[in-house]
Amino acid sequence: MDILQHHIYEYKKGVRSLILYTFNKKFRDSVIKTVEKSAINYLVFDSKGDNCNLFLGDVICLDVILSIGKKSLNEFTPEEDFILGIMLGYDRRLECERYLKLREKDKIFLAL
Repeated sequence: MDILQHHIYEYKKGVRSLILYTFNKKFRDSVIKTVEKSAINYLVFDSKGDNCNLFLGDVICLDVILSIGKKSLNEFTPEEDFILGIMLGYDRRLECERYLKLREKDKIFLAL
């Protein structure tokens, strides 16, 4: 929960406009209660196993997540994964490398 509190702090200070927080399903109620108390918009999706993914942040960012139409991160295409990484503020160069590796893995990427 300390990490969640830090994410909330960063959002409220304007450091990030979208945050992804992964947590164990047994903490779902307390996580949602904490986020609702902070009055931040959020989405929660169950993932495989015992985890949930919580997206919190600006409505426009959450709308993009919803428009992708997939609730499990492992269902994202390489392009959707890239968009998400950039929206989360991850290093652009590393996200480009990750994207190309995912494309290569899917045998879609053609080296020039």
